[in-house]
Amino acid sequence: MKDILILENFIEVLASEKGLATNTRVSYKNDILQFLKYIETKRKKLSEVISKDVELYISKFTNQGFEKSTISRKLSALSHFFIFLLEEKIIKKNPIQEIELPKQLKKLPKILSISQVDKLIHKSREDKTINGIRLNTMIEILYATGIRISELVEMKLSSIYAEKNFLLIQGKGNKERLVPISENTEDKIRKFLEVRSKFLVNNSESKWLFPSKQSSSGHITRQRFNQLLNNLCEKISLNNFNVSPHKLRHAFATHLLANGVDLRALQQMLGHADISTTQIYTHVLKDRLKKIVSDNHPLSKIEIN
Repeated sequence: MKDILILENFIEVLASEKGLATNTRVSYKNDILQFLKYIETKRKKLSEVISKDVELYISKFTNQGFEKSTISRKLSALSHFFIFLLEEKIIKKNPIQEIELPKQLKKLPKILSISQVDKLIHKSREDKTINGIRLNTMIEILYATGIRISELVEMKLSSIYAEKNFLLIQGKGNKERLVPISENTEDKIRKFLEVRSKFLVNNSESKWLFPSKQSSSGHITRQRFNQLLNNLCEKISLNNFNVSPHKLRHAFATHLLANGVDLRALQQMLGHADISTTQIYTHVLKDRLKKIVSDNHPLSKIEIN
């Protein structure tokens, strides 16, 4: 009963001082309740818990095949709880301090296939209005370059290098990088530039490639682009796929790797500071290499009787 009261006080602190979301607080409470029941079976008090107790408790979930993300959350809940107990002088030593938290695997969201992206692009080309031309241009730039949506909406007119087949992108930390584009993408940009003046306020020139009369920033917003993208997806029954600009970025990276692009080159195009971030896409390389071995290795040609 005493431990339950301590837990309730802890949850209150999470809400009032830490500002954790309701769902997180509920998860933490359930995780800690599980742990309290566990140590009760061991006939131990909170003040008697040592690192070994926590390790044995967590090993149960590892052995049962729980996801690393779930185990990591349980450890995170306990870590916050023991820090609270230490501050409240309920315990003298934090038993979780010596435990190494498991590293979470970076997971890719479900990837759009090439045919799905083609379908999206072809549908966007059907709208010949100025809004349709702008949306089509933005979608094609996203998929052709893999740039972030923030980099797209904040792209300046000066980012375009005529006849040079590349864009100058200002990324995170104001770092600039050159991203190559195809003649087809360059042609799309040229066609948009022919109608760009329609988006200017009183024909006043703007530094933004995609200006907007409605936006206080002077350029089309991420929110507006997302809205237009979702509307387009509904027309081709891709709305259940939760298509987003980030998914187009993932599609760009995945499809390039699947077709043999070097990982370092991809890192540069995506604007990743560390190649370890780019390496989340290497699952594609593994699948491609397996197929190459399967299709070409001499042993794969031997018939087994």
